[in-house]
Amino acid sequence: MNIKRSILAAIAVFVTMQATNFVIHSLILSSTYETLTNIWRPDMESKMWVMMLTSIFFSFIFVYIFAKGHEGKGLGEGVRFGLVIGLLMNVVGMFNQYAVYPVPFS
Repeated sequence: MNIKRSILAAIAVFVTMQATNFVIHSLILSSTYETLTNIWRPDMESKMWVMMLTSIFFSFIFVYIFAKGHEGKGLGEGVRFGLVIGLLMNVVGMFNQYAVYPVPFS
């Protein structure tokens, strides 16, 4: 695993995620979100660091899992990668939901 290439790939994943999140959440879904302001966490802006941190974490783990797991062995390898990424996204997703909705962490 080439560390320099992995870091550059993780940065590319992070930038891509941020760009797509902007398009989806700020442009496409913004009018829907405006109608739901009563369900958002009132201090959500103060928790944005949680979302950025989880996005950075996700980017590096995504690249690491792909780099370590890519063996060119076909469909089974793709299914395994999908399962691991699914688990990773759910963990990251839980922390992001904590930053967005006024639900106690416990």
